[in-house]
Amino acid sequence: MNKSELTANENTVIEFLKMLENRKSSKEPDGFYHPDSQQIEFPNALTKQRTTRTLPELKEASDKGSKILTKESYEIKNLISVENTVVLECVWRGTLAMPIGNIGANGQMTAYFAQVFEFKEGKIFRQRNYDCFEPFS
Repeated sequence: MNKSELTANENTVIEFLKMLENRKSSKEPDGFYHPDSQQIEFPNALTKQRTTRTLPELKEASDKGSKILTKESYEIKNLISVENTVVLECVWRGTLAMPIGNIGANGQMTAYFAQVFEFKEGKIFRQRNYDCFEPFS
């Protein structure tokens, strides 16, 4: 993707993904999220019920995730925006620190994500995740 052809919000989503791939602390997302942000994760193989998280809850989930994953990557397949909304389609890969299902420690989990980011004041205000994991059990 040619960075100069992207909108400011699309660039923010790309920088957000890079931060997730390289994050060292649960405080790093603060620079991307609006203080009143909300994330909704729809049911999937890991999250059995629709889950809504505030920014503090997202940070807590990030801390938990850092204990499960040693590495994660995002391969962008599509990025579309309209006004203050960016829709991302990507392939996520995570290297596991511990076994999950039939994937052992140091094995790789793969999921196909569609994420909708709504922006307010240049920050992620609402985020909806539709995560589809490859079988792991």
